[in-house]
Order: sequence, then C-alpha cells, then structure tokens
Amino acid sequence: MKKKLLIALGIVVGFPTLLLLSQLRFDIPAAEVEARYKLKESQFMEVSGMRVHYTDEGKGEAVLLLHGTGASLHTWQAWVEVLKKNFRVIRLDLPGFGLTGPAPDRNYRVDNYVKFLRQFLAVLKIKQVSIAGNSLGGQIAWHYTANYSDDVNKLILIDSAGLPRLNEIPMPIRLARMPVVGALARYISPRFLVRNSLWEVYFDRSKVTEELIDRYYTLALREGNRQAFIDRAMQLEEDTGAGLERIGIPTLILWGRYDQWIPVEQAENFRKKLPWSQVVIYDNAGHVPHEEIPEQSVADAVKFLQ
Repeated sequence: MKKKLLIALGIVVGFPTLLLLSQLRFDIPAAEVEARYKLKESQFMEVSGMRVHYTDEGKGEAVLLLHGTGASLHTWQAWVEVLKKNFRVIRLDLPGFGLTGPAPDRNYRVDNYVKFLRQFLAVLKIKQVSIAGNSLGGQIAWHYTANYSDDVNKLILIDSAGLPRLNEIPMPIRLARMPVVGALARYISPRFLVRNSLWEVYFDRSKVTEELIDRYYTLALREGNRQAFIDRAMQLEEDTGAGLERIGIPTLILWGRYDQWIPVEQAENFRKKLPWSQVVIYDNAGHVPHEEIPEQSVADAVKFLQ
C-alpha cells in the first residue's frame, strides 16, 4: 500500500515537473536571432548604451512608426512598402524588444521611452516628424507629442494605450506580474502562448501563420528580451491620459472593432480628448490593423498624411 502511494505521489509530482522541463527554453544569442531576422534595410545605431535596430527608407517628410508590446519593426513591413514612395519612413525596435534587446538601466516607463526617442531622432538629425504608433507605441507617440508638440506634424494612434483601462490587462502581462509565474516566465516559454496571444490580437485567425508565430516567438527569446518583458510588466502603471489636452495637431485614430486587448470604445474616448482628430473603425480587424489589414489601413494613413 505504501509503495503504491509513493508511486502515485511520484506521478502527481513528477508529471507537472516533466511538463515544465519540456517547456524550458534558453535565451537565443543576439547574433543568431539577428542573422535570422535582420532585414536588408536594417541599420544599427548607439543610443543610451544600446545598439538600436532600425530602418530608414524613402524620401520626403519624415514618418516614425512605433510598434506595440511584444512586437518589432517587422510589424510595419507592408506599411513601409507603401509609405516610402512618398515619405521618409523610420521604424525601430524599441528598447526591450526585437533586435534592440534590453535597456541597460532596465527602465521601461513611458517617460523614459519618450527621452529615448528624443535621443534617437537627434542622432538622425530629424527635427520635424509625423508619428504613428500601435498599442504601447501609440501611448509613447502621444506622450512624445504632448511634450514636443512643436516638433510633431501629425499623429496616428492605432488601437493605442494611454487611457484608463476598460478591461483586464492582457494575459501575457498579467502572468509576468505574478511573482512565481513571472520568475518562471524567464525560462519557461511555451510557443502556444505566443500563438494564443496572436489569436487574441488578430480578428481573422487564418492570418496567423506558422511563420508569423515563429518570428514573434524567436524575437521574444532573443537574449534579454524575456527579462525586459517582466521588468516592463512590473513597471506598468495606469495612464490617466493627462497631457492629451496639450495636443493640438491633426490626429488620426484607427481601431479594430474586435480588439480584445484595448476595446474599441477607447477610440471615441481619445477623440473626445483630441479636438483635431478623426476616427476610422475597421470591421475586419482586431488589435493590430496595420499588420492584419495593412493595405486598407495604410491607405487611410496615406490619405491623412498627405
């Protein structure tokens, strides 16, 4: 009887342990990830002790593209192909993401991202710029605009963060904020969690390809990025939207009606706070319309920018 109990206990304890160990993933060296996902247009510059990954394409008025949480500059690929015909288009991997990797000071608060962008644009000698940002990128974009409104021509907010939340924090961030789970997330990274997150941010799941999942997953495993994700999750603070009232430039608000992460109602809430704004709602998109329906969303962006 005792032997059977010990066997049963071994199974109960051992199976979850083996399951966890099966999902153990070591960081992938930066050079290995870079070799796989660096674009032919990729460039790197030193900013605040970081080797920042960016692209700078086209000629004309400058347009800066800022990605959201867990993404990279690759999310804008289809937009860039269109925009660069008439504009100088700059996109980058923000600190903590993509090929840029973690910030040395481990500070991922929005105000610090704003300071970083100021330095980044100064290195490029760009004074006047229009900015488009999705989710976290939108939050950074409008905070930058509120602080440097004379230097921003036009603003595009795509399913933007930066107002008091109407729903729960997305699952990946909630998990990272849990003391034990967050610590495990530094080493335990199931690929299916990335797939499920993409299913949440896309309206049409058929567009979530294995290639897309692989890119998001591999970039997340780039050395230092998982710790950066945990650090940023722990530093996440409620944004009241204070400062929006200082923005007096034309603003385009794009939103996917089926956004599960930031509800479509926030589009109208932004519009109320931005008097020079207009709203476009997409009935065929979720949280990332620039990536899910790029042809349709970039057409609206070009019309607005011109």
